[in-house]
Amino acid sequence: MKQYKTVPVLGVLMLLFAPHIYAQHTEKVEPSSLEEIWKVAEMNNRQLKLSDLNLQQSKIEILEAKDRLLPELSVGGDLKLNSKFLIYDNGLFSSPQDVPVKGYGYGVGYNLNYNLYNGGKDKRNVAMKKEEETRKQYEVDLQKHSVKYNVAVAYFDLYKFLHFYDFLNAEIEAEKKQLRLIESLHKNGTVLKSDVLRTSVKLSQLELNLSDVTKKIEIAKQRLNILMGRENDMGLAIKYEDTIELNAITDGDYNDYVDIAFNKSPEYKMAGSDIKWSELNVKQVKATLLPKVSLYSNYNYNYPQISFYPYSNDFWGFGQTGIKVQYSIDNLYKSKHTIARAKVVSNQAKEKAEMKKHEIALQIKEVYLQQQQALESVETAEQNIIKTTETVRVIRSSYLNQESLLTDLLEAENALLEAKFNLTTAQTNVKVTHIRLLAIVGIL
Repeated sequence: MKQYKTVPVLGVLMLLFAPHIYAQHTEKVEPSSLEEIWKVAEMNNRQLKLSDLNLQQSKIEILEAKDRLLPELSVGGDLKLNSKFLIYDNGLFSSPQDVPVKGYGYGVGYNLNYNLYNGGKDKRNVAMKKEEETRKQYEVDLQKHSVKYNVAVAYFDLYKFLHFYDFLNAEIEAEKKQLRLIESLHKNGTVLKSDVLRTSVKLSQLELNLSDVTKKIEIAKQRLNILMGRENDMGLAIKYEDTIELNAITDGDYNDYVDIAFNKSPEYKMAGSDIKWSELNVKQVKATLLPKVSLYSNYNYNYPQISFYPYSNDFWGFGQTGIKVQYSIDNLYKSKHTIARAKVVSNQAKEKAEMKKHEIALQIKEVYLQQQQALESVETAEQNIIKTTETVRVIRSSYLNQESLLTDLLEAENALLEAKFNLTTAQTNVKVTHIRLLAIVGIL
């Protein structure tokens, strides 16, 4: 936040609108913690709702696959008009014999088919659908971690900007008092007119920065509301005045997080699920080389009897029950490339799982180091605040005694304000990187 070193004078005008833009900052809304916002997001976030619907769909697909294990049973009937029944017993060009049959006919009956064996394809299809459901569950878990991380980013953005607002607001009040003091000194001829102008310019820049932070607060609130599945303009307040606890974050090292990730990470589990599904798919394709055995039964009532000799105009019934064996010889050469492709897909899934393993380890390393860097930044920022606070005190005293320049005082005040910004930013970065780390390893 170094913009306040050079500024347009229009910043004063923009500040006039800040109270209206920042109305929600003073609304009486019960402040929520990050954990409370997470709970609301888990219930109402639209991405999570969509993931749950996809999971429900996969559960139904399992039931559909199980339905295919049941026997096929159908009933049917027909009603028809019969033509003359002509028999050419002496050839097509001879005079035919006209067999007397009714001019209409009808029939009713059932047909049953039950698969006894088809290489285990139907049962394996159920297993594949179950594996797909397992993968969808991992996707839901991954989406939950992603939403919680995005909520945390928006939450700590809001946390940071609210603190910036308070810092700027307090700095503006202090600068107004300082301006009044410098104007009084100028009237007494103690300081130059340029000191009054420099202080006024700094005050204008602070007010412009306050207006900018106000807008960022509103954007962060809207983003949080969207992630929580609420209306954009709903009132929202957070417990930003609570101190960020950083002690527990230092626990655990890189190797610990990697070990947890390979047992808990939804992304890594998804890669493992893809391997299992591809192996089942290879077996499914190979099953086309096996015979199919089924039990069948049918029975029909018909009128008239014109299917067998001697023909009759009487009502008749006929049925069959037996076992049917089929073997597709063409699959011996047609399935060759299909099986080869399924094996390639299975090998691809294994390679992707190894790649995902290295990718997760690299992500953990990167975020872990970012967390360590953020912790170091916190320590540095705390030390800088102590030093710059003392610097401001000394320079302010010497300026009032006309022993230093106003520019030195303004630079020291800017450095102190920037140190406060840096400390808050570093603290939020520690929390955000820690939450990101937990999301990657799958324990957020």
